[in-house]
Amino acid sequence: MIKIPKKKTKTSTEIVTRTIWVSTFLAMILSLPPLGLFLGIYFLTGNLIIGAIVGFGTHFVILIFSSKISKFLINIMS
Repeated sequence: MIKIPKKKTKTSTEIVTRTIWVSTFLAMILSLPPLGLFLGIYFLTGNLIIGAIVGFGTHFVILIFSSKISKFLINIMS
């Protein structure tokens, strides 16, 4: 049987604001460097495949460290 809590906990606006900023910075860290590498390699060499491979590779390497990056950003914001 599922128990539904009677009392709702209130979240402060400071926590919500910090969560939004950390999420925004994490999204930029995960997406902008791979996109920059992809576009840079594509426009400099004209090779779409190599740009895509380097961009995706960089994205997944950064994604591996996303929990550590998130903890670092939370510590900075606190």
